[in-house]
Amino acid sequence: MFAGMSATARMPRRHMTVAEFRAWNPGDGTVERWVLRDGEPEMMAPASDRHGAIQARLTQLLTNHFDARESACRIVANPGVIPHLRSAHNMLCPDLGVTCDPATGRHDLANPVVLIEILSPSNESETRANVWAFATIPSVAEIVILDSLRIAAEVLRRRPDGSWPDDPELLGPDDTLRLDSIGFAAPLRAAYRGAGLT
Repeated sequence: MFAGMSATARMPRRHMTVAEFRAWNPGDGTVERWVLRDGEPEMMAPASDRHGAIQARLTQLLTNHFDARESACRIVANPGVIPHLRSAHNMLCPDLGVTCDPATGRHDLANPVVLIEILSPSNESETRANVWAFATIPSVAEIVILDSLRIAAEVLRRRPDGSWPDDPELLGPDDTLRLDSIGFAAPLRAAYRGAGLT
């Protein structure tokens, strides 16, 4: 904690709108990360080193993919995203987001195309709730959940008619992670290199 700053001074008030949440500016450079869920600010726990390794590796793979294609798309770590439903009271924070829009400097990611969550046992219910909230964002074409305890993933792809499948595509260690919306494909194992899983 910074000198002269009390814990109560840093705590947000309850029942905020997204506009109030942005003005409060939880992304102030501290180690704390916050989301706004149904008007209630929630502090997120720091990620495990395995979680962080998967996040960093996938960031590298996607960045290399975009650089090789000279794509306008880019990956953003821990972006704020606003679901389409109850948008005035929710700003969630996936582990990674892909957009093809230019950077804005705002705390929410403009027109995310792909959103990625890394699932830990301690946050499974929140992560799964986030996924269905992400599905309400019109620009989102694909949502990925990567397991942090084993080499496994779930991929949801929006259908051409705008609907979502009832069940995700399940991937195992020998499968390819494919993100059709951005033309990306890589062995799923590649996203786990350095995470200590075999």
